[in-house]
Amino acid sequence: MKENETMIGLECHVQLATKSKLFCNCPTDATEPNTATCPVCLGHPGSKPVLNKKALDFAIKLCLALGCKILPSIFFSRKTYFYPDMSKNYQITQYEIPIGVNGSITLDSGKKVNITRVHLEEDPARLVHEAGIYISEYTLVDYNRSGIPLCEIVTAPELSSPEEAREFLKKLITLLNYLKIFDIDKCIIRTDCNTSIKGYERVEIKNINSFKDVEKALGYEIERQKELIKNKLKVERETRAWDEATGTTITLRKKETEEDYGYLYDPDLTKIELSKEWVEKIKKELPEFAHEKVERFVRQYKIDKEDAKIIAADPLIVELFEKVANKIAPELAAHWIRRELLRVLNYNKKEIYETKITAQHLIELLFLIENKTITERTGQKIIEKLVEGPFDVKAYIENEGLVAVSNINELTKYCKDAMGENKKAVQDYKSGNEKALMFVVGAVMKKTKGKATPKEVNQILRKLIK
Repeated sequence: MKENETMIGLECHVQLATKSKLFCNCPTDATEPNTATCPVCLGHPGSKPVLNKKALDFAIKLCLALGCKILPSIFFSRKTYFYPDMSKNYQITQYEIPIGVNGSITLDSGKKVNITRVHLEEDPARLVHEAGIYISEYTLVDYNRSGIPLCEIVTAPELSSPEEAREFLKKLITLLNYLKIFDIDKCIIRTDCNTSIKGYERVEIKNINSFKDVEKALGYEIERQKELIKNKLKVERETRAWDEATGTTITLRKKETEEDYGYLYDPDLTKIELSKEWVEKIKKELPEFAHEKVERFVRQYKIDKEDAKIIAADPLIVELFEKVANKIAPELAAHWIRRELLRVLNYNKKEIYETKITAQHLIELLFLIENKTITERTGQKIIEKLVEGPFDVKAYIENEGLVAVSNINELTKYCKDAMGENKKAVQDYKSGNEKALMFVVGAVMKKTKGKATPKEVNQILRKLIK
């Protein structure tokens, strides 16, 4: 390792998309505070937990997708701690034996990030500090979240930068979306970041809720630790919180060791055998994953690998692309979906599932572009409108008079008029100023209201001036 090398490990807590909680029948989608509770998730005396098999199936599926070794038998433990978010004063989790070990996720650079363990646990309750965690005079507790199933994915401390951490999380969410064990509308992912500088103590940053904030929090914390080291001050082993408003991390408490939690085998839950037949059945349900789709898209559709990677990152975009590529030239479909559709979605801060754009909309639009019925600029404007709401593409083009000007005689007339009105630009072009021609092209585009193809206009102008 290099001097001052950063070491980052992540603990990702993924809410699984089950209808009921991990150890009781309470629903996971209640909206009114403290309405989805029962003696089990509140830990009343005499209540007995029963494991949600669907949650365990989902966790096994994730382990297989990560390339983990599935352990033959598992059991649950009680992680003892006293805090208002866990009314029974312990959390049911897995400590001694997880479900899967030794998995990995490979980054775009080829670097393999090892995953040490994947296990199930229940979520604590939600604490609400209405005036902010540091100045609120009281704390509200919503036990609806208490007992919701979480799958924890723990990496080795092998990430070396905030950017790598964010990329890892993006690849993880892509995997979760393909597996359909995570609902992006309802489920949450919280990340605990462990970071240290080589040779110094490790600091944990708790409960970061967005990938962007993971990157920011790590960036700040790494610089804070380096500054301490530079000034010969001690880096304390502690747990800190990320304050999004100030862009800083703040001390919560001194870091506990695992022994401090006093793990005990939970006597209310039996040992579970994960048979080969059970695991093999789940393995058969695994989909084709993003990296496999990239290879197939390049081979089958002959599209650029970078386009394939970006398309494959979202299962809904993949579905859209495959439907369009079966009707339209795949390279054209890939180009417009990757560059234009995603450009407009990013600008509007929307995901594809938040729109009503269908494959048929894109097929109609790209067919018109492919046959030069409309210009690419017109196509860009139509995609921008489609993100706002669906409409009949053909009818809209006809009603708005957006059919491309492609008649050579008509285009030539527009070009001659533009040349006559911009004689200086024509002369500058003749004198060797290539950029001057683009000024004349722009004048023609203005005359045709953007319904001419710039490439054709450029060719006609060059011929006329020559």
